[in-house]
Amino acid sequence: MTSDMTARMLRLLSLLQTRREWSGDDLAERLEVTVRTVRRDIERLRELGYPVDSTRGHSGGYRLAPGTDLPPLLLDDDEAIAIAVALRTAAGGLTRIEETALRALAKLEQVLPRRLRGQVTALQTSLDGITWEDRGPRADPALLATLAVACRDHEIVTFDYAPRRGTTAPRRAEPCHLVDSGGLWYLLAHDTAKDDWRLFRLDRITSATPTGRRVPPRPVPGDDPAAFVAGRLSAAPTRYRAVATVHASADHVRARTRGLATRIQPLDEATCLVDASGDHLPRIAQTLAGLDTDYALDADPDVLTHLRTAAHRTLHATACPSPGDEASTHAEAGERSGPATGAASPSPNR
Repeated sequence: MTSDMTARMLRLLSLLQTRREWSGDDLAERLEVTVRTVRRDIERLRELGYPVDSTRGHSGGYRLAPGTDLPPLLLDDDEAIAIAVALRTAAGGLTRIEETALRALAKLEQVLPRRLRGQVTALQTSLDGITWEDRGPRADPALLATLAVACRDHEIVTFDYAPRRGTTAPRRAEPCHLVDSGGLWYLLAHDTAKDDWRLFRLDRITSATPTGRRVPPRPVPGDDPAAFVAGRLSAAPTRYRAVATVHASADHVRARTRGLATRIQPLDEATCLVDASGDHLPRIAQTLAGLDTDYALDADPDVLTHLRTAAHRTLHATACPSPGDEASTHAEAGERSGPATGAASPSPNR
């Protein structure tokens, strides 16, 4: 009897979430109970903290009002599939999402029935997006979801990792946080073999497998995962060096850039250094293009060549013809079209 009432109340809660307002008669018909039973179930929902408003009348009207806390959302199959695909797509790099969205994806995929997981995967693989710029390697949405669950549950994972130099090797780590930096996803984890904190780029991780072993949460040095990751990235070696001396304050540049964090170093009140070094030439160019003031650049030859090529391409595309070029163009057009209309021509009989 109790299980029947619980199932009915969940069904009632689901109905209240699908329409702005329901009459008591409509709810009773949907639930196949009396209006009096509906009233009792509404009172039980209120006792559980759900803010259900009612209106007067023969059978009354009911609606789920905004409250101080978010109630559990009950989704049908189509709604669950739509949300899972949207979160996976966002996590895959078409847009940037925060760690809170990854936690939502982890919660949803954990409770999806098996029949729906197959549909989500099929939809995801059949969708594609338009990328207007080269944003470098992207993270696998399934890997993001797996690691998000491991971070939430403090569960040790094993995986194969390919460093920038060297061969792929197995790793075992305690995941802590997932951090997005300039479109690249990093796993901040405590490496159990090295007994130290490590950063792992997700596009270099393969065969991630949860071990089922959970450990107590491990505090991040400084209690700020994003700052810790930014500090490690700024100190890490890069393939290309590009350091700009910018004629603006560090606060000015920091407010207009994203993902540089500790790579901005103030020199004085009106000048700062911006370290745009990285492994991806288009991303370096994008960072420098985002600076809205003059700067002097100290960079590797490959960076300078890439920037000059891009600049010449832009100048060629936006250049206007000079007056001499315009006159020459008009003359050539006239020669191709023959004598102008109305011009005299010699008579063959004279």
